[in-house]
Order: sequence, then C-alpha cells, then structure tokens
Amino acid sequence: MADLHVHTIASGHAYSTVLEVARAAADKGLELIALTDHGPSMPGGPHPYHFGNLAAIPAELFGVRILKGVEANVIDREGTLDLEDTRLAKLDIVLAGLHTVCSPYGTVAENTLMMINAMKNPWVDIIVHPGNPEYPVDEEAVVKAAVEQDVVIEINNSSLTVSRKGSRPHCDHIAALAKAYGAKIMLGSDSHLALSVGNFGEAVELLYNHDIGPEQVINTSVDRIYEHLNRRHRNRN
Repeated sequence: MADLHVHTIASGHAYSTVLEVARAAADKGLELIALTDHGPSMPGGPHPYHFGNLAAIPAELFGVRILKGVEANVIDREGTLDLEDTRLAKLDIVLAGLHTVCSPYGTVAENTLMMINAMKNPWVDIIVHPGNPEYPVDEEAVVKAAVEQDVVIEINNSSLTVSRKGSRPHCDHIAALAKAYGAKIMLGSDSHLALSVGNFGEAVELLYNHDIGPEQVINTSVDRIYEHLNRRHRNRN
C-alpha cells in the first residue's frame, strides 16, 4: 500500500518534516509515499526552488520508497499549473487540484472546464479532491474526462473527515461514477501531520459501499502506481 498525497512543513500549513513523515509511513507498513507539497501560489507555500532541490532527498527512507512530487494549484480556467514545465519535468508525480485563493471560483460549467483542462495538461497524473463543494463540477463529465485522459481521480480521506465540509455526497457520487465508467482511483490521506499518513479508513468504506475492488485503485499496488506513472510519462513525449 502507498500514500500518494502527503504534505510536510514545506507546504506552510502542515506540521511534520520529511523524516517524521517517512518514519510514520514505515511504522504503518507502507511501501511507498509521495511527497506532494503545495505549489508556490498557495499562501505560505514553498518557492519553486524547493521542487528543484527535492533531488537532495533519498529515494528510500526507513525502507519506504519516496516519490518526489507536487500538489500543484490550478490557477486559471485554462488549467494552468503554478509550477513551470521545466520543474514539473523533473518530478516523479504531479497532483493537481482546485484550491481556495489559488483557483478562480466559477459556475459549474466554468469549474468543470477548469478541472478538465487541468486533466489535459500532460504533466498531470492525478486530480485531487474533485468532490470539493467549493468548486462544484459536472461530476459525470469529470469522471468521463479522467478516463479519456488516463488521469487518476482521488477519493480524499481528509475531505471525508477534517476538511472541505460537505464533500461526502460528492465523493460518494464520484465513486459511483468511477465504478460505472471504470475510472482509475487513488485513495489519498492528504496528510498534513505525520500521524495521518496512510489513513484511508473513510475512503475505503466509501469504495466498499460501491463494490470497487483493489484492482481499480492504483495505490493498492506499487507496481500499479509505476505502470500508471510510466505510461503518463511516455505520453508526454
């Protein structure tokens, strides 16, 4: 099992170091984690240099494989990310999402267009917390686009517990649509404290309710993660 949505103190509003996060992941028996701190347009977020220097972090800590990535912020309706392509090209994994302060609010149609345009960005591997009620979207259109673009959609455990109140019915509907259309899913802890790394309980229950098996969830298998990322990376060329 792996957790592909993890924040450190570099995000500015998270509270654990890389070493603390990796140690917690090892203690919980995770095989792999992705460090996905916010892009630079997030208040308190890291400078772009932070992402260039992720090479300083070993590929493995405490027996846990480490992917170096970003949770990029979508900053306009064209799906533009807040990190330049030259830096995105050096990362192992790119998550993208709509975030308050960073992404413009709009109608359902405008938000849907923004999210789908982000999916069309060749650097984006995963769309995070698409059930965020602050950015209502046409959920069926989003799930169908994820299948067409070979982009994973996240079921965010934090959205079901401590953040983005009102997400549950949207996440539930997105899970049902993912089952119907065969979209790839990622369970994400969206951890902002080492204690919550690998916490997927509410998200797992939601998938269970829709009879979604582990073969549809990329982070139930390290091999499945690398297959998805390698395919995405080949398609950029």
